Amino acid sequence: MIELDNRYNAEVDVAFLESIAKLFSQKDIELIITNDEEILEINKEHRNIEKATDVLSFPYEDAPMMPLGTIVISYDFVKKVAQKLGHSNSDELALLFIHGLLHILGYDHETDNGQMRQKEKELIKKFHLPKSLIVRTEES
Repeated sequence: MIELDNRYNAEVDVAFLESIAKLFSQKDIELIITNDEEILEINKEHRNIEKATDVLSFPYEDAPMMPLGTIVISYDFVKKVAQKLGHSNSDELALLFIHGLLHILGYDHETDNGQMRQKEKELIKKFHLPKSLIVRTEES
């Protein structure tokens, strides 16, 4: 279900991430774990934004036999935020995976009326995760 391209050699609990993804789709998801330098290049190439970011999502066309999409996560960001907030790298990676997955599914926190925030809160509670960036920002 999750096709992992681990360019960072990070520890990834694929089974846990698949348990999250299976709530929404049985389609394959490509997950790329990389560093700030590469995600900056991807962000620049695909979004014309010349800065590193935490997670990028690329949905695919909804066609039979096609994967759901690609999620790219910067593990440099994972480590920084996890250390800063005092939770595990695994938890931060799961939070970013959820965020990326929801974007692939069509949620957009920049344009919706809180639906993405609500869905993230539900998943955070269901999987006993710490607050995500989107939820932390909402409470600020």
